[in-house]
Amino acid sequence: MATAEQTSASPLTIEAFSRLQPRQKLAAMLVLAFAIALLVGSWLWTKEPPYSVLFANLSEKDGGQIIAALQQQNVPYKYSEGGGAILVPGTMVHDARLRLASQGLPRGGLVGFELMENQKLGISQFAEQINYQRGLEGELARSIQSLAAVRGARVHLAIPKQTAFLRDEQKPSASVLVNLYAGRTLEPAQVAGIVHLVSASVPQLNPAYISVIDQDGNLISQQQDSLKNAGLDPTQLRFVREIEQAYIKRIEEILTPMIGAGNVRARVTADVDFSQSEQVAETYRPNPNPDTAIRSLQTAETATNSPDAVGVPGALTNQPPVPATAPLTTPAAPGTPGATAATANKLPLNFSKNATTNFEVDKTVRHTKGAPGSIRRMSVAVVVNHKRLIDKDGKPGKAVPLTAAEIKQVTDIVREAMGFSQARGDTLNVANAPFTPPEKEVIPDSPIWKDPQLLALLKELGKYLIFGVIAWLTWTRLLRPLFDRLATMVPPPVVGPSEVEREMANDTEHRMSYDHKLASAREMAKQDPKMMANMIKEWVGGSEQQG
Repeated sequence: MATAEQTSASPLTIEAFSRLQPRQKLAAMLVLAFAIALLVGSWLWTKEPPYSVLFANLSEKDGGQIIAALQQQNVPYKYSEGGGAILVPGTMVHDARLRLASQGLPRGGLVGFELMENQKLGISQFAEQINYQRGLEGELARSIQSLAAVRGARVHLAIPKQTAFLRDEQKPSASVLVNLYAGRTLEPAQVAGIVHLVSASVPQLNPAYISVIDQDGNLISQQQDSLKNAGLDPTQLRFVREIEQAYIKRIEEILTPMIGAGNVRARVTADVDFSQSEQVAETYRPNPNPDTAIRSLQTAETATNSPDAVGVPGALTNQPPVPATAPLTTPAAPGTPGATAATANKLPLNFSKNATTNFEVDKTVRHTKGAPGSIRRMSVAVVVNHKRLIDKDGKPGKAVPLTAAEIKQVTDIVREAMGFSQARGDTLNVANAPFTPPEKEVIPDSPIWKDPQLLALLKELGKYLIFGVIAWLTWTRLLRPLFDRLATMVPPPVVGPSEVEREMANDTEHRMSYDHKLASAREMAKQDPKMMANMIKEWVGGSEQQG
């Protein structure tokens, strides 16, 4: 029955709406549009995506340019509570950043080489050089700002004018100011990287002429490195730490199965020698035996049979011999016709022999180069917890110290694990002491209404609840009264003279009394006087025509 009534109410409502006056129709349409807009707006508000940070800590110039670009792209935005960040819907953050990056935003308040794009015709060489220097400073500052710890940077270059005289030539210099995030610092390697970045970007700029300072005015480009002063660079220090950690892990792993997890602590201090030495030795030794190898042997022999000169050198020797006299007692000179063969055999014979022997030299050449990173000395300290006895029920009982035999066993195991060397000067100390249980950090329980996840859930549910309330109020206060009023404004059927006569003729059939008819006519006149007047007017007009 209710369904039939609802079905029949719709055409009645439309018919009643069509019989309204223009003002009434406009008011009804405005109420209906307002209700629909209210419901749609409430639903969109419940489905509003969360906003995320697009950019933060922007300069006023960059912020204005970004807002103008977002307005042109029809991207919704809003500001954070402090006004330090621009927020956009989370689903549009990356797209908006890429679009702004294509326009060169944000520029960070710095001017780069885009300054050279709009050069005026006829600009002087000095102004062109200044623009180039400004662009180079801006590009270097942008590069330095890309570091994670750097919030902002400024670069100042002092580039002297070139001259043809070498003795008057001046070298360029640079100053870099970095503004770091709170709680962040630059490592020495990062400072060196900034220095070399600037040095490589400016011709003939010596890294020694570059100064880097932080926002507090501290000179950080010439800080003394404690590791370098100690003779170790960060790489060597990391190598020492790795050696120590390797020995600690080795000692704890070999003692844990015997003592239990968490019952042993070991610390190792390694003295590592990083010095490099190279030695070249060349040794010569005497030949120990005749079996030494001979490199070369030379022998020379000479024999001569020529007579030697006789007599006293002088003029008399060169004169011919005096004629012989009797008796002949003086022997004939050799080579004269009177000399015999026997006399010639008795002449003196010259003989000489020379021998040269070269032996191989006994030589030893030795190159010795010490490998860096050798351990010179090692100190090891091991602390072992008291052992806990097991009662009859198999539950841990009282903790007691280790016996002397057990401590000696632990010491021997650690000696073998660390490679103990007395000649090297290693030391080992094993102590047995009860471990103090760690204090549990008491974290105060925050009230449940301060739980961030719960607050986010309640906020989301609150949106849907508010939408439900708005929808209910819109139906009960606006739409339903409007529909009810339209339903009651149904026009009565138009009754002509013939129908009235037919009703009067069929009075017995419809069992309607005169009083009932009069009451119905009065009710119809109250509901729609205009219609009743028109009906009476038609009756009167019809009677006149008949008369």
